[in-house]
Amino acid sequence: MSDPVPAGPARQTQDTLLSSVTTLRLGGPARAFERCHDTDHLIGAVTDLDRQRHRCLLVGGGSNLVVADEGFDGTAVLIESSGVAFGTEDGRPYVTADAGVDWDGLVAATIDAGFGGLECLSGIPGAAGATPVQNVGAYGVEVADLLRDVDLLDRRSGERRRVAPSALELGYRTSNLKHRDDHVVLAVSFWLNDKRISRPIRYGELAATLGLEPGAQSDAAEVREQVLSLRRGKGMVLDADDHDTWSAGSFFTNPVLTADEAVPVLRRIREQVGSDITVPTYPAGDGVKLSAGWLIERAGFRRGYPSPGAPVRLSTKHTLALTNRGDATTDELLDLARDVRDGVRQAFGVDLHPEPVLVNCSL
Repeated sequence: MSDPVPAGPARQTQDTLLSSVTTLRLGGPARAFERCHDTDHLIGAVTDLDRQRHRCLLVGGGSNLVVADEGFDGTAVLIESSGVAFGTEDGRPYVTADAGVDWDGLVAATIDAGFGGLECLSGIPGAAGATPVQNVGAYGVEVADLLRDVDLLDRRSGERRRVAPSALELGYRTSNLKHRDDHVVLAVSFWLNDKRISRPIRYGELAATLGLEPGAQSDAAEVREQVLSLRRGKGMVLDADDHDTWSAGSFFTNPVLTADEAVPVLRRIREQVGSDITVPTYPAGDGVKLSAGWLIERAGFRRGYPSPGAPVRLSTKHTLALTNRGDATTDELLDLARDVRDGVRQAFGVDLHPEPVLVNCSL
């Protein structure tokens, strides 16, 4: 493992491993690195690189990137802008954060300031700017429930504009900003609750832990602590000493099927696991959402798969996370991902799709 990218000149022209800026700690060299400490620098750097027709890879927290062992033949633009401001609109509080703000730090800051609303999204690694791109969600809440607006740079026109959530086509772990690079998120703004009151607790496991009925509200600080505790138990809070957290979080999204697609799929699953086994399903618009983690386990891939000595393994705490045990390569990680994906497809006829962004590599 290389050392973290050192401070110094804003742009480094020597090769530096992208493994130093990703939570998987995987990825080969970039041709150059540029640290952008504020929004003006970010706009200038991207505009300059585009003008010169140089490729750039935008990196916030690095928690959702799988970078090839060969690296990236261009400049890695590290988004480190850090501004946070609170305000009100028509009596309703909100917070606006630069794209480079650490997400969990932002959640904590809103609670410390006496507000609620973001608490169920505690502990998610990465930067604020990535949250609307992925429509990040956890414990019954997603960014679409909270988003006020997004400040964007249009790389084609050079125009900077604020857009409403309705313009982003937010869906399950997706938006129209995902899998494209013609816009850069500069800042994001979220609605908050007064008096440190949480959002309604809709996730059963969290409600039970808090001793609440689903739909009840509670103190946001208490909800945050319970969410962090639950996430730590699943290896989903970053810890440099815990290789179960050397991951990109949940590697596969939960499959969403139409009502018609779900009928034969559920029949096949029951044939495989037994009719007495309850298959977890969740409403998803007019369709049905399945649990990717449940499917992975029922297809024979247990926690820690394939073996204790393997350089990449499923987390020992949570089968949705593919983990680097310290000296892995991206190719090895992708081989494990293919093994799991193909096994679930063979067992149940369900296709799993990766949640992270794959850079210079594919499944």
